[in-house]
Amino acid sequence: MAGDARESTEMKEQRRRERQSALDNHDGSFGVCGWVLVLFSLLLTIITLPVSIWMCIKIVKEYERAIIFRLGRILRGGAKGPGLFFILPCTDSLINVDMRTITFDIPPQEVLTKDSVTVSVDGVVYYRVQNAILAVANITNADAATRLLAQTTLRNVLGTKNLAEILSDREEIAHSMQCTLDDATDDWGIKVERVEIKDVKLPQQLQRAMAAEAEASREARAKVIAAEGEMNASRALKEASLVIAESPSGLQLRYLQTLNTIAAEKNSTIIFPLPMDMMQAFMKR
Repeated sequence: MAGDARESTEMKEQRRRERQSALDNHDGSFGVCGWVLVLFSLLLTIITLPVSIWMCIKIVKEYERAIIFRLGRILRGGAKGPGLFFILPCTDSLINVDMRTITFDIPPQEVLTKDSVTVSVDGVVYYRVQNAILAVANITNADAATRLLAQTTLRNVLGTKNLAEILSDREEIAHSMQCTLDDATDDWGIKVERVEIKDVKLPQQLQRAMAAEAEASREARAKVIAAEGEMNASRALKEASLVIAESPSGLQLRYLQTLNTIAAEKNSTIIFPLPMDMMQAFMKR
């Protein structure tokens, strides 16, 4: 398993390097007309100095990268930044890509589980742009595509689980979603860092049924515990009766202890126990 995962990771890295190399090493020739436009733009920039300098200087923040298109082609050298660089105003266009981690909520999805139970599940996804060139050149809107893919992935993964697995194995489900999303968005230069399941909402009827089942289970356990307590008490009383039977004076001491307890509670009624042998003697007469 570990070897397969390592081979899969190596293949992904190799494909990513091949795509990056294909973008970086494309034919940078603009043709005769293209070079004429570039030279004209450079000449116009020089003539209009120092006014044009403000249109040539671009600054990219620490958490951004800039993709420069010259006559529609990505310049060699990859993404620019962070820092200061120059562009040609007439022929160059600029796209800034945010490299920070982005967080978004997955809207609640109505999912039919493997055991035919309808649940509503939502989650949260953390991702970042790993390759700015792929995020710009390979897809129109990487953020929107990742959001839609996360919704469909959540539905597909939960559709293979039953209700008990969804309620108990959230970490496994989140890890499975993260691996699936990471593989799917690798061609877009996106790295999915974390996926979390936020809430699992059950239908009201199912909640009432589960609550009734849990209450019945608790009542059954309470009856079993009470029966075990009665059984232990009866055994203790049996042992106590055997001890008292062996020592007749023990019964008298127990009687005096009971009188002391009753007197401590300030009761006006005192019960005098009579031996059964004495009562049987009166009954015979």
